[in-house]
Amino acid sequence: MPLLGLGCWDMWGREAQVSVEAAINIGYRLIDTASMYGNEPEVGTGISHSGIAREEIFITTKVNNADQGFDETLRAYDESCKKLKLDYVDLYLIHWPLKRTRKQTWKALEKIYLDGRVKSIGVCNYLSPFLGEIDTYLDIVPAVNQCEFYPYLYDQKLLQACTSRGIVLQAWSPLLRGKRFADHKLIQIAAKYHKTPAQMLLRWALDHGISTIPKSSSVYRLKENFDVFDFTISSEDLHAMDQFDENYRMSGEDPMKLW
Repeated sequence: MPLLGLGCWDMWGREAQVSVEAAINIGYRLIDTASMYGNEPEVGTGISHSGIAREEIFITTKVNNADQGFDETLRAYDESCKKLKLDYVDLYLIHWPLKRTRKQTWKALEKIYLDGRVKSIGVCNYLSPFLGEIDTYLDIVPAVNQCEFYPYLYDQKLLQACTSRGIVLQAWSPLLRGKRFADHKLIQIAAKYHKTPAQMLLRWALDHGISTIPKSSSVYRLKENFDVFDFTISSEDLHAMDQFDENYRMSGEDPMKLW
């Protein structure tokens, strides 16, 4: 799985198709969507129109909250593949850890994986307590845990919990939808590297071994977000950015409310 990809949240209709095509043309090879986003058909069209071989693109989608449960998840996976116009996806995730259904849903994902119908399976928004719980009934360790994660929400305990289990932590909305681009601390560090605040946030994640899926439908921004492979952040500046943490949830969604 590439460490940097395109997140397709809040993309609608042709916007999703055009953005996926543009991203793949720029060099993106990880495309992340979800049943909940309502754009799987357009994302699938964008992938098929890109001209890039299917096996060269890593595609993620997620089971919707309304479709959780064992049998429901099996049907939801088939429906997502149908909408994406694919025989399989590379990564299938539980979108949110709903209390009543997360065990049955995980067992359904394991079945899909063991049947050879998906390349890998994982979870989203699983904070450390959820990982401790899934340890008690899993047969397959999640490959990925996709969470809200950036310097302003630097949950070291969660990162360590994922790393110790061999789980890749993946950051959604890693740019905080631009809400911290004016932070003078971030701007000051970015100036040292002749990079933008967005590029510094993405490189911070990569330098911590965290996968990241920024969303944009602007070709200019897609290129900007992808232009982060020609530098690394010094250990001193990385540590300084770690101190940005303020337990800030830009989304307002705290997974622990589902505990």
